Amino acid sequence: MRVSTAIGISLLSVSIGGAAVIGQAGQRGRGGEGGTVILEKAPTDRSIPIPKEKLGQYLKDMDAKKLQTLRMIEGGRYNVNIRRITNAETALIHPKTIDTWVVLDGSGTLTTGGKIVDGKIVGGVSHALKAGDVEFIPACLPHGVSGVNGNITWLNIRWDVDWDSSYKCDSQP
Repeated sequence: MRVSTAIGISLLSVSIGGAAVIGQAGQRGRGGEGGTVILEKAPTDRSIPIPKEKLGQYLKDMDAKKLQTLRMIEGGRYNVNIRRITNAETALIHPKTIDTWVVLDGSGTLTTGGKIVDGKIVGGVSHALKAGDVEFIPACLPHGVSGVNGNITWLNIRWDVDWDSSYKCDSQP
């Protein structure tokens, strides 16, 4: 869990920083996200700054191409995405992936918990989402966004929980 938490915190700081180098666009994502555009593979020897201006350009590009998801960084068991939706989404569960959302723009309602029945959450807890909010969604928790007012845009920092606990950085003793 220590490695998972460290990666999540590191990705959060990466996603709010300076300029990204665009990699091979059009690569396919993992986990059923076949249409997700990937901009860059996560390096292991440097950080990736993404300044506010670059993030703004990514959002314009998403609008022009009518994309709901843009994967800025793909690391196999972790990734950093921009998500922008204009309507309610089908509720879902990630069996081994934790999400951390940083809401950039817009508003809606997040429902978590309960059970998914016909693509909707029954018996969950709902609360408003707005710009500036941060959400932590653990693996295996049903979640879905509804009540979108115009659109809602968030950074989605994701990492898997099934890491080998013996993993150590090369520079660590």
